[in-house]
Amino acid sequence: MPKLNLRLKFLLLSILPLLLAASAISGLVFAQAERLAKAETRTFERNIVEARKEEIKSYMQLAMASINHIYSVASPLDAVSKERVKTIIGDLSYGKDGYFFIYDSDGTALVDPPEPWHVGKTYWNLRDINGNLVIQELLKNAENGGDFLRFIWDKPSTGKPAEKLGYSLMLDKWGWVIGTGIYIDDISQQVTEIETEVAAHIRETTISIIGITVLAVLLVGISGTVVTLSERKLADAKLKELAHRVVDVQEEERLRVSRELHDGISQILVSVKYSIELASDRMRQNKADAATHIEKAAQRLKDAIQEVRRISRDLRPAVLDDLGLKPAIESMCTELQDRSGIQIMVKCDPVENALTPAKKTTLYRVLQESLTNIERHADATHVNVRIRRDNGSVVMTVADNGIGFETKSFIRNRDPRAGIGLRNMRERMEFHGGGLSVTSERDDGTTVTAYVPVTPGTPPLPPALRA
Repeated sequence: MPKLNLRLKFLLLSILPLLLAASAISGLVFAQAERLAKAETRTFERNIVEARKEEIKSYMQLAMASINHIYSVASPLDAVSKERVKTIIGDLSYGKDGYFFIYDSDGTALVDPPEPWHVGKTYWNLRDINGNLVIQELLKNAENGGDFLRFIWDKPSTGKPAEKLGYSLMLDKWGWVIGTGIYIDDISQQVTEIETEVAAHIRETTISIIGITVLAVLLVGISGTVVTLSERKLADAKLKELAHRVVDVQEEERLRVSRELHDGISQILVSVKYSIELASDRMRQNKADAATHIEKAAQRLKDAIQEVRRISRDLRPAVLDDLGLKPAIESMCTELQDRSGIQIMVKCDPVENALTPAKKTTLYRVLQESLTNIERHADATHVNVRIRRDNGSVVMTVADNGIGFETKSFIRNRDPRAGIGLRNMRERMEFHGGGLSVTSERDDGTTVTAYVPVTPGTPPLPPALRA
């Protein structure tokens, strides 16, 4: 009996740390995955809303352009011109639920295509279901030079209230408010779908961890101390695989969100369509300003293409997969240099065959984060990027001549950038067996050094091939 009690105590002492460690890791993985999911959905929603805002502005520019030839020469009391403008605005539409409206300064509806019976009635005190004074807010935004407003309004295609993003401008000469808006209830639906899918991944991960823990406990109870030690090693390996899977899921989510954003950009191109149609009408009327509208359409099309490329490249750079690490880095640095004016010098040894695709992606992401921090915070004019082979590792150094910061106080004060930026970069490198260090002083620039081991069996780089 004493031996049995001793063995039982030993098994309990062996099982208890395993249970505690598994519970802590499960909670950590769950919390981290949940934070990442919320961050991804917030970014997705913010990018979609910004894209919709640009789309609305484009529609408003087209509407103003369509009436400018009348409004610009009309007098404040020109009733004929007012009726012509009402007719033009009332006939404009886009998509299934896109239309323009006009109210006067007293809140009286002058143009409301989906609900023409509203015309002539005053809605100064009209509130949506959230209690917002919609017409008053639209008028205030218009008087301030134009701004966006989110409110609840009946959707023409369904007849039910839905969230809408509106924009209004002032026709000062007549005291009119002209505006339009896009229903954004589909954004909430897309965000919900993303959250549901990510929640499913989190549940699967949590269930896997629980299953592994239960299996390990059973094996400890049956096999004793030796089996306990081996199962702990197995559990550690499984947890590492699960952590790796979390990273993989994050990359997969970025690819999927990239495709969704790409599809969403097509809505912006509707504005190009209206510009071309307007130019076509001007050409048929032998108007001299047809070329201007074509040029506007071409510029908007160029902007849309650049936006698609930028979003897709930020989420997952195609050049990294197609051409390799060096061209991807050079492309990213060239774009930042053209955009910000910061002079960037890039030197890179041939390291394509020395790194796995995952390690290349990690180096690319760390450099991307470093350059983003430089552009936003460093106030630098020169940046040197150096990637080299050194004693079985690939070392990347990013040095700038910016304002710098005190690293000790930066971390001690728990600056949000330290948690989100530097810690994220360090964890990425450590996951592949590497590391990251930051050296900086006030008014003396910042140097970020990251290293990662090369793939085993990779031959050393000849000195003649080093950049």
